[in-house]
Amino acid sequence: MKQSFLAIVNPAAGGGRCGLMAASALGKLRAAGVELEAAETTGPGQATALARAAYAHGCRQFIAVGGDGTACEIVNGLFPEAGKGERAALGFLPLGTGNSFLRDFSDRGAEFAAAAILAGRRQTCDVLRLSHATGELYFINLLSMGFAADAAVVANRRFKGLGQFGYVLGVLLCLARLRCSAFPLRADGDAELDRRPCLFLSFNNSKFTGGKMMIAPQASTSDGLIEYVRWGPVGRLQLVRNFPALFDGSHITRPQASRRAVRRVEFALDAPVDVMVDGETLTLDCRSIEVLPGALDVLV
Repeated sequence: MKQSFLAIVNPAAGGGRCGLMAASALGKLRAAGVELEAAETTGPGQATALARAAYAHGCRQFIAVGGDGTACEIVNGLFPEAGKGERAALGFLPLGTGNSFLRDFSDRGAEFAAAAILAGRRQTCDVLRLSHATGELYFINLLSMGFAADAAVVANRRFKGLGQFGYVLGVLLCLARLRCSAFPLRADGDAELDRRPCLFLSFNNSKFTGGKMMIAPQASTSDGLIEYVRWGPVGRLQLVRNFPALFDGSHITRPQASRRAVRRVEFALDAPVDVMVDGETLTLDCRSIEVLPGALDVLV
């Protein structure tokens, strides 16, 4: 007997666009023979609760109807249980703002995602686990600190309804108060903590963020590694000159940039910091990030 999907719909995603388009998109899947039930969220965190309850009751196939934040909430409802028990599978109907994770596989968005669900195309995907002072957080796209997180905070608070353009506006506003900070950390057991100031740090499972920014061009969703990208201190003019390179990944070749593929990162922060996790912003006292290799099936 073919197992049905639970489609978790975030109607607020994409500035409300998801709420207008979800019924039609799900209807097309049903008409093509996909068995699914749908549940709509009414606020932050509810997708996590819905996914956790459904997994506990035997559901193993999910569809994130929204953006990267919706998918991240579902992943946090599945783990850690799905890492210890039966595997879970996650498909996507990308009707949110950035939909960055799927760009590793296609730029055809909802068309590609729906075709993957219909065809049952699955591949294993790593899951990254952040341990912080009050718990754990799981993600499949990336976590950023510094300038990238600051820009996301501004975009989410002031330009959420403008999609990718809102993130660009957040970047431009953060230029006016440009700062470089130190985020002390140790990667893969380095002998010394890295306390160097930087513009931003990014810990990636996939290549893109903010929609079309290829922040980690060498990242892979299934290599069992965290792609760690660091950008050292730069001035405003230098950042403006290099900004277009963030969209094609060539920024990683600049002298101020560096990257490593690692399995574990340990932080020695003095206080909680703003982070951007899969498109959403939080303030967390981060302790470590590690990779759970191939822990999730994704339909792509």
